[in-house]
Amino acid sequence: MRIAVIGAGALGCTFAALLDKAGHEVILVARGAQLAAVTASGLRLSGGFGDWRTTRLVAVPTLSGPVDLALLTVKAQDAPAALAEHGGALGGIPVLVVQNGLDGVRTASEALPESSCFGALSIIAASYLEPGSVTVTTPATTYLGRGSGAPDAEVLRFAAVLGEALPVEALPNFVGAQWTKLVVNQLNALPAITGLSVQEVIGHRGLRRVMTRSMREAVRAGIARGIRFGSLQGLSDRNLRLFARLPIVLGQVLPLRFAARMGSVPNPGSTLQSLKRGQRTEIDYLNGAVVREARLAGFRAPVNEVLTALVHEVEESGRFLSPREVLERLPG
Repeated sequence: MRIAVIGAGALGCTFAALLDKAGHEVILVARGAQLAAVTASGLRLSGGFGDWRTTRLVAVPTLSGPVDLALLTVKAQDAPAALAEHGGALGGIPVLVVQNGLDGVRTASEALPESSCFGALSIIAASYLEPGSVTVTTPATTYLGRGSGAPDAEVLRFAAVLGEALPVEALPNFVGAQWTKLVVNQLNALPAITGLSVQEVIGHRGLRRVMTRSMREAVRAGIARGIRFGSLQGLSDRNLRLFARLPIVLGQVLPLRFAARMGSVPNPGSTLQSLKRGQRTEIDYLNGAVVREARLAGFRAPVNEVLTALVHEVEESGRFLSPREVLERLPG
């Protein structure tokens, strides 16, 4: 199958390399140093899915020509521009949106009315800190779906295709699963603010408490918005609703559980990786989404408000904050 991957960050490169390894014809849409490195020396994958170097994969700055499937793997804030730039080549093509946040599939569907758009939630943790090379620190399943019902025939078909290259599962209640992933993505803000790994943040007593509070705000926002959380990474509607009622001291078992699953290889989180590459982060679509959804439900999410502002502060200043500085800025 001829597959385009639009977005050559850590996750896009992981998908591109694994699909190439499975025998698909892959076109990777990349820019700058990444485009130059892949064109010159190919793409190297290492870590949890094994080692693989491909020189067969084609890297291009702009997509042209027909493909059978396109994966949109750019950050949420870059999706409108990417869809506008490549929309002419995507009309009528199935588009799989591999993205954090709540709005990716809707954004793609509005920009590409002739295309069938569906979503993917990937739990893979991967690091791209050097052009032409990506390291998978946590191999995991990618979940495909659309809407709030059962997986349809097209979702099942492409789940089978992608499943030849990496662990994939077709998921019911995809919208609910997006909310569950939004809770998981609360892991990202504090590493971006402090420069610490996810494991280091969770290992810090004060920061772990802040992370737990931000997760609880996300769950409470979803409940208030009438969401039935999807099952993902051992989380379910039932246990997330229980988590929302627990005292903070007991709720900290949730981030501790995530840290245990990550193992000992430091995980910087995707938001910190963006900062280290000098790119804008997607914080407005992660913690910022919790703030917006809470407001729509008629209340505030003060911890997520502060975390969103602090990530933007680090974006502007280029200076990480110490744990003490972070704790001083958070509401009591």
